[in-house]
Amino acid sequence: MILCVQGPRALLGDSQSQVVPLGVSVVSSSSARCLQSTPKFWESSKELCTITSNFCYLDASGWYWGTITASEAHSLLEAAPEGTFLIRDSSHPLYMLTLSVKTGRGPTNVRIEYSHGRFQLDSSSPARARLLSFPDVLSLVQHYATSARGRDAAQEDKCDPITPLVPKECAVLLKLKRPLRQPQAFPSLQHLARLAINQYTACPAMLPLPKPLLQYLQEYPFQL
Repeated sequence: MILCVQGPRALLGDSQSQVVPLGVSVVSSSSARCLQSTPKFWESSKELCTITSNFCYLDASGWYWGTITASEAHSLLEAAPEGTFLIRDSSHPLYMLTLSVKTGRGPTNVRIEYSHGRFQLDSSSPARARLLSFPDVLSLVQHYATSARGRDAAQEDKCDPITPLVPKECAVLLKLKRPLRQPQAFPSLQHLARLAINQYTACPAMLPLPKPLLQYLQEYPFQL
């Protein structure tokens, strides 16, 4: 999946890039507003469980960098290949997490909005209604990282002919290709094997494996 973010303003810092599907017009970052105008309180133990399991997945991924700042994320991604990304805590008080990624014009970051047990990329543009939501951040990232696999590059770059185009001078293509793992969180051979199984098996729970191994697979049902 190729997304489009506003550019080429300062790509990391307190200002937030707006993300919409490629080919959909975006709102200037100068006029962007926070869609979560008031804090949302947890209404049930189920919602607390959702958030807790999400952070368990993130800790297991190895590419959740916790409380690093925007400038620290910029330094980490500046020399990385395009498409390298990480998840970190958001500096905005109304958001939990931010996706930082290296684009063709440098590092940028996109807030991840949480509402009613679902996560989605933040956007204040009319394309907001088109953005999918997911039960956890890992599923969100995996969707955008894997949806373009197997497609022809020219087909990927085609814009939606119905919607107005983003001006080329203001557009930054955002591609999620590879996570940037923390040095101390380099994956074990067990985790690498689990990732490989998840990549090539649609339903690992149906594999003829001992229960402890099946449980290990279920603890991290993702490909990244």
